[in-house]
Amino acid sequence: MDPAIDDAHARIYAAIAAIPRGRVASYGAIAARAGLPGRARLVGRALGEVPAGMELPWYRVLRSSGQIAFPPGSQGFREQSRRLKAEGVEVRNGRVSLASFGLDADIDRALWGMPGG
Repeated sequence: MDPAIDDAHARIYAAIAAIPRGRVASYGAIAARAGLPGRARLVGRALGEVPAGMELPWYRVLRSSGQIAFPPGSQGFREQSRRLKAEGVEVRNGRVSLASFGLDADIDRALWGMPGG
């Protein structure tokens, strides 16, 4: 495989591994944190190519809308919902509030205050 791809994948995996328990991030946010802004699709591809034996909190990665990317009702959708809920993340209709559970939620709250406040 191309060494640049390996490096990009390694940075993506490191960014995913750094998502704390009870938090989520979008594919685009992971790409940006990996130094690959605008490469959200590469994050999705990398998740599909995780090396055997590597444990990643893949279920903490969502669409930019906070929506689970798996088709509703699929095994992947149910598994991701179950794992997120087990960490205290609220999942409603297959969606997570990035304002409440996203990686930057605390920073936004500290800078701008609570919504409606």
